[in-house]
Amino acid sequence: MSTDTSTAASPEPRTVRQVADDYVLALVELDPILGTRLGIGSGQDRLPDFSPAGQEAQDELDRSVLADLAAVQAAAAAGAAEAAAEAGGSPQARPAEQDDRRCARLLRERIESELAASRQGSHLCAISNLFGPANRTRSVFLDMPTATQEDWAVIARRMAQVPQSLASYRLSLAQGVSRGLLAGPRVVRTVLGQLADWAAAGDGRGWFADFADGADALGAAPGGPTGSQAPSAALRADLDRAAAAAMAAASELREWLAAEYLPRTENVPDGIGAQRYLVEARRCTGADIDPAEAYSWGWSQYREIEKQMREEAQRVLPGESVPAAMRYLDVHGEAVDGVDEIRNRLQRMMDEAIADLDGTHFDIAGPLRTVEARIAPPGSAAAPYYTAPSQDFSRPGRTWLPTLGRTRFPLWSLVSTWYHEGVPGHHLQLAQWRYLADKLSLYQMGPGAVSACSEGWALYAERLMDELGYLSDPGARIGYLEAQMLRAMRVIVDIGMHLELPIPADSPVGAGQNWTPELAREFFGAHSGREPAFLDSEIIRYLSMPGQAITYKLGERAWLAGRDAAGAAHAARGAKFDLKAWHMAALSLGPLGLDDLTDELAAL
Repeated sequence: MSTDTSTAASPEPRTVRQVADDYVLALVELDPILGTRLGIGSGQDRLPDFSPAGQEAQDELDRSVLADLAAVQAAAAAGAAEAAAEAGGSPQARPAEQDDRRCARLLRERIESELAASRQGSHLCAISNLFGPANRTRSVFLDMPTATQEDWAVIARRMAQVPQSLASYRLSLAQGVSRGLLAGPRVVRTVLGQLADWAAAGDGRGWFADFADGADALGAAPGGPTGSQAPSAALRADLDRAAAAAMAAASELREWLAAEYLPRTENVPDGIGAQRYLVEARRCTGADIDPAEAYSWGWSQYREIEKQMREEAQRVLPGESVPAAMRYLDVHGEAVDGVDEIRNRLQRMMDEAIADLDGTHFDIAGPLRTVEARIAPPGSAAAPYYTAPSQDFSRPGRTWLPTLGRTRFPLWSLVSTWYHEGVPGHHLQLAQWRYLADKLSLYQMGPGAVSACSEGWALYAERLMDELGYLSDPGARIGYLEAQMLRAMRVIVDIGMHLELPIPADSPVGAGQNWTPELAREFFGAHSGREPAFLDSEIIRYLSMPGQAITYKLGERAWLAGRDAAGAAHAARGAKFDLKAWHMAALSLGPLGLDDLTDELAAL
């Protein structure tokens, strides 16, 4: 009698990349908006559950992933130790192992940051004029395909889910009220105004109805894609019902906020205090910042940039002040008349930047060469923004300009902003991550983004274009410096308002007082050429997204330190520092928190 001693092949051990990818697939089930943004997942006709139960489901998933990650890393460490023993030493880590190491650190830090925010109840007072649940529930429709009847049928089904999703959001806000966790009254009033703008859109029929009218363009042009015939009567009826229900739900949310929520915020402070702020700041930066150091450094940046702006103003209007020079540029500088015309001009600017920079300072892959300039819908926050492409690039990266009702657009304040939002800023970084699907995990390509890494790169991109001579025109350069000043003041004001810090004696505004939103608004008004509506929106943005405003300059500081250290390391070895190669290697690392960013960049 013979005995079969063969054994089945052992399954391959799970990797960090698999843990991260599986996490994203589970995330998009809980948050279908994320799935739409990435272009993955089957729930394109669903919306998230923003209720406390939905947050608990997210927290349970996060805790399970941390446990899974710890087990996978322990197994990998044991396997590496065994391999090293057999090899008689410690073999050098391969590039794929370095990718896994960065992915693991990011995954753990991001999840722990989100769990900390959940423990302090951030989701229970998540009212924002930019990225709050209500805004996300509307903006997701702008990322959905609209080429065929089936596309619009999916939109109709998702739009019909808006009432349920906004109702779940209200449950969280109500629990926040019961726990004494409320957004401040200024933020609430701003969002009430946005919701009113949604209702006024489409000649009073509401934003959702106005958006649904886009289905009528199907089949309008000959030779359109298959299925692009005009919508059927049934589909048109579905869209009309869903749009009406969605707008009614948004109006009900507005009424509840005005009647029930806002009166309870009367004594809610504008700032959130040091303890909560540090949690939110880590969420945005990937580091435990020192608020006192960052605040002091912000002032030093302010003073340095102020001096440069005074010098630049003399090139624009000799003998006059900085505000006078900016007012002069508003009236006499180059401007574009018309909303379509400014969109075309911004598109041309990005196309020209791609043509100039590809092969000289970057290697821009084919899919990244398409980026669209768009006009933001009514009721958006005042700041321009960028949305990344879908995973397969069927939806390209897009920059968005809020018009704030304007039809004339001075260019001096837009040029460096579009280098920030488009090319070589957000688009090159975020789209490059999508392009590196064979190297980066799904998590690194999307939900693992760290604001300080992304906004720091975009601000670095503005500086790079200045270094390369693209902002040599006096108007464009004072616009760049004004943007730099805005970001320096963000560090000062964001930390100052939330921690109620004292204002230095040499400040032109509020010397010796503690920061308030009124003083912050006065401070910005004294140094910015932006329209009042923009500055008002900015203050609300900082109050509703604590810690995010500091990520631009702190992130840029880390990027510049990393570049300087890498250049110095090359010089010490007697090697030439290739800036283009460094750029591409840096953009291929994926997102990193400030705990890691400078060191990783320095090693390239």
